[in-house]
Amino acid sequence: MSPETQTAATAPTVRECRDREEWDALVDRFGGHPLQLWGWGQVKAEHHWRVERLVVEDPAHDAAGAAAAVGVAQVLYRALPWPLKSLAYLSRGPACAPEDAGRVLTAVAATVRAAHGPVALVAEPDWEEGSAGERALAASGFRRTDSTILIPRTLILDLTQTEDELMAAMSRTTRSNVRKNLKGTLEFRTVATEDELEQVLSIYRETAARAGFGIHEDAYYRDIWRYLGAASPIVAAFDGDTVVAFVWIAKSAGTAFELYGGVNAAGQKARANYGVKWAAFTAMKAAGCTRYDLNGLLNDGISDFKKQFAQHEDTLTGTWELPLSPLYPVYATGMPIARRALQQGRRAAKGAVAGARRQLAVVSDKAKRLVRR
Repeated sequence: MSPETQTAATAPTVRECRDREEWDALVDRFGGHPLQLWGWGQVKAEHHWRVERLVVEDPAHDAAGAAAAVGVAQVLYRALPWPLKSLAYLSRGPACAPEDAGRVLTAVAATVRAAHGPVALVAEPDWEEGSAGERALAASGFRRTDSTILIPRTLILDLTQTEDELMAAMSRTTRSNVRKNLKGTLEFRTVATEDELEQVLSIYRETAARAGFGIHEDAYYRDIWRYLGAASPIVAAFDGDTVVAFVWIAKSAGTAFELYGGVNAAGQKARANYGVKWAAFTAMKAAGCTRYDLNGLLNDGISDFKKQFAQHEDTLTGTWELPLSPLYPVYATGMPIARRALQQGRRAAKGAVAGARRQLAVVSDKAKRLVRR
């Protein structure tokens, strides 16, 4: 066998997965992030994305005679103005062993380019800064970019610690507030009904207005509840039948990822946001998760609150782009607003794309020349 034939024979193959049970089992097998779960892809598919779930397999067969999976990648595609086609995005993916990161990334990128021709593949893996996975990104041709979608600076709790150890890592005031909540009259439990979900959405709108951040339409959050199901628990503080604070989580087998949180005026007065946070930690620990990601730290009041629960910070590898089209320079210079649209709600995204179209008018002649070549 020639070296060329041998290389072709041992190169990974890629297939699309169309079975939810198989997909989620593979994500969990590789220690994947909850944003790689089937349900999250369904949510995005309902809100202006296309989704494709790719399984990377080694041509060497396992004991059962089937190709052995070495990694998975749930790829999201967002349409861009002509002639850029689309942008491909790996949200906290791919999922694979560190030693397989390079060949998984290469195989996924080749498949995405051949099948869809997007202008670029953006990856934000759930890998630590300086890890083997980060080195694989660079070796595979990805370029680090500051146009982040998910914030790499975060706080990840080690849920293999005892509850006493988790409590000891908090600031003294935070620990005191948590203990007062635990001794008080509030009940901490998982949201179980549509009525309770609507209370959560009302509190989230109130929290967003008070803190000044943008949110999606309610339908988006109802779809998370619908499509992720048990993989997206909402832990809430109840005063009787009334929700006063909540933490909304997405979870895979090993990782709990905090999606949203909020507290109303009554909850603020009772400091329920402290107790509900602790209830979320312990509920995810009991569910078997080994890590709890509080999802991003900025220089704001919300981040200051998060940092009261531990004495460290974590930094993930960040955002990386792989050019997949000759039009990538046009995208990189003419589409910064569209890239930011990835992290906005539906209305903001529409406005961003409209702005991007105006910018593209300036470079359209160049794009057309490139297309004709």
